[in-house]
Amino acid sequence: MNHAINFILESGISLSVLALIYILFLRRETFFKLNRFFLLGAITFSLVLPFLKFQIFGANPVLLEEITVTPYKNLIEAVTVYGKDLSGTIEEAILSANFLILVYLLGVTFFLYRFLFRVGDLTYMILKNPVQKCEGFKLVVLDKETSPFSFLSYVFVSRAQEKDISYHKMLAHELEHIKQGHTFDIIVLEILSAFQWFNPFMWMLRRSIRENHEYLADQAVLKSGVKRGFYKKLLLNQFVGYNFEIANNFNYSLIKKRIKMMSRIRSSKFANGKMIFGVLAAVGLVVVFACEEKESYEMTPVKQNESMTVTILDQKLKIEGAVDGIEKIKNLLSESSNIEFRYDSVGNNIVLSPQKGQLENSSLDSDEQVFFIVEDMPEFPGGENSLRKYIANAIIYPEVAVEKGIQGKVFVSFIVTKNGTIANAKIDHGVDPALDKEALRVVNSLPKWEPGKQKGQAVNVNYTVPINFSMDEDS
Repeated sequence: MNHAINFILESGISLSVLALIYILFLRRETFFKLNRFFLLGAITFSLVLPFLKFQIFGANPVLLEEITVTPYKNLIEAVTVYGKDLSGTIEEAILSANFLILVYLLGVTFFLYRFLFRVGDLTYMILKNPVQKCEGFKLVVLDKETSPFSFLSYVFVSRAQEKDISYHKMLAHELEHIKQGHTFDIIVLEILSAFQWFNPFMWMLRRSIRENHEYLADQAVLKSGVKRGFYKKLLLNQFVGYNFEIANNFNYSLIKKRIKMMSRIRSSKFANGKMIFGVLAAVGLVVVFACEEKESYEMTPVKQNESMTVTILDQKLKIEGAVDGIEKIKNLLSESSNIEFRYDSVGNNIVLSPQKGQLENSSLDSDEQVFFIVEDMPEFPGGENSLRKYIANAIIYPEVAVEKGIQGKVFVSFIVTKNGTIANAKIDHGVDPALDKEALRVVNSLPKWEPGKQKGQAVNVNYTVPINFSMDEDS
């Protein structure tokens, strides 16, 4: 859903910017073919822009040499739980978002239905009226009085106009629409307008393209030798009948605008330079929406290295890396409230023992092997997203924590046994007894997993899940 919303917004902003460029700088110019190229290019660019992604490199932060810690624990993405005081706000926000999405979809449905209805109306006319095959087009003769218009390769005319002195000039105008493929522009416009119906600049762009079609057809007829004065009178006399929105109408744009454009002095070649505003706008849009900053890391080697061995329940964990990094790890281990920290007789190796009460939920024998990485990792029913949803729905933010404004991230580690059950759930890093207790309760309530496998055999695998208790949506 987020991708769809981003696409609609980014393409809409691009259409708005480029439509504004056209209206301010290009609409009054007489290089109609170039204007059409700009307008169609604006649509194409706006549809492609959300898919463009370029990576640019930013500042080079200096990193210390990597510290390697093995084996690795499987850390699941954090689950965030909000306090009760936010529930009303969140619910209102969700309802508002759903309402806006519903309104948008109703608008899209309406405009798409209107487009299909009009196509059906034209199809009905083709099927129910005489059709004459002519060179380059098909002529549909209508009994009702209407101005000539075209759609795809069909030209629609009123039977009463066949003997009109201006009949062939009107056909020439509509034939230009067919030759230049204006119907395809209109079909794309109608579909795009349905998805951008809320964007006023989309409707401005739509009107500008239709006007441009009429200018191009008028220009072609005048170049064929038709006198300008006669053609202006013809336009004034043909303002009759029903206006078909998805067809190229002889009288679509305001007659006054078309006549005024015919009288306008031809734009100079230097006016073409105004296109640069569109190019600059496109470049700016690419920079804003398509460029993603990617940090380039400059590794600073540290010559002094140290190793340390940590013993946990008779399991040895070797840590190698820079001296500064090793010291930070020692400090973190010594500050943990959930483990007993002491040095061995050598003075460099560390022995860690769980504090009393930390393994009270354990159901796994101490002599059973526990893996951190296996060939086939355990899987929660429905995958990790389902696991996060389960935890988020099952967690009840403790009342006492809400009253005191207590929040923070609780790290709970547990073992998925070879039977798929949860064992040895314990707090790796706690925040508050109430939050810790609730996190443990939910983790211990997890349903059976698909157990992990190593060389085809089900094994015990360690996992860690962070649960973020938050009183604020932004924290």
